Amino acid sequence: MTNTLIQSAPPLADPRTPKLAIPTGSCDSHCHIFGPFDRYPLPEERSFTPPSAPETALRHWHERFGFARSVIVQSQGHGYDHRPLLDALRVGGGRYKGVALVRATDSDEVIAAYDEAGVCGARFHFLAHLGGRPDLDAIRQVATRVKPFGWHLAIHVAGDNIVEHAAFIESLDVPVVIDHMARPDIATGPEGAAIATLRRLMDTGRVWVKLSGADRLSRTGAPFHDALPIARSIAAHAPERVLWGSDWPHVNLHGPMPDDGDLVDLIADIVPDEAARRLLLIDNPVEFFGFE
Repeated sequence: MTNTLIQSAPPLADPRTPKLAIPTGSCDSHCHIFGPFDRYPLPEERSFTPPSAPETALRHWHERFGFARSVIVQSQGHGYDHRPLLDALRVGGGRYKGVALVRATDSDEVIAAYDEAGVCGARFHFLAHLGGRPDLDAIRQVATRVKPFGWHLAIHVAGDNIVEHAAFIESLDVPVVIDHMARPDIATGPEGAAIATLRRLMDTGRVWVKLSGADRLSRTGAPFHDALPIARSIAAHAPERVLWGSDWPHVNLHGPMPDDGDLVDLIADIVPDEAARRLLLIDNPVEFFGFE
């Protein structure tokens, strides 16, 4: 079965050094790891085939670019085999937090073990190529079970899905973060229905947004400046409820592999003010994910 799956390309081996010097203690709030495959073989039941991108490669990338912390998000590439994530949390010595793929059928013991390891959230996809529309009742069940641990839910939507599911998201009784700016159609601009809905959700005080995935939104390509109006609109609307993520190693792309130097430099264009940039990269992640 797996030989028919899309093979994701590896990230650039030598991204350029960004011009932006990020502040000490910065956090990459959205990244993934895959492998090493000799220890953690890919499961048959997965939606794509990722490249090798183990914790050691992620750490090297972050140390070169100046990121002291990161949030590793479990991906459909490894499915529900969380061993690579849990191992990374163990060796990270506090520099990592994790976001898991949680099912309503997972036992209380499994969820407690995830929490003890450093997991602080559960992610749900609303995208067809990552499993399609989830069971909303199951999401509610998971939200109820992870609430005592102080976890959040991460919601991955695209297009007008944020509009369709806004009432559901608003009804959840746990903090919520929307991945990749809700992946709107960039042609609709910052005043389109998707971003207007996103801003309204942020106004509840319980919904946060990751300013990640500019390369996925862009139609013009690097340096992804056509995504700036949307990203700036979100960042300016609620600077205390935005986070930044690289999305390394950039799996499931339909365009060229982005240079991480471009993505880091884009931070300064999205948030020109240094104080707001500190919120984005340090203070907000500490509050939302519970870093020391």
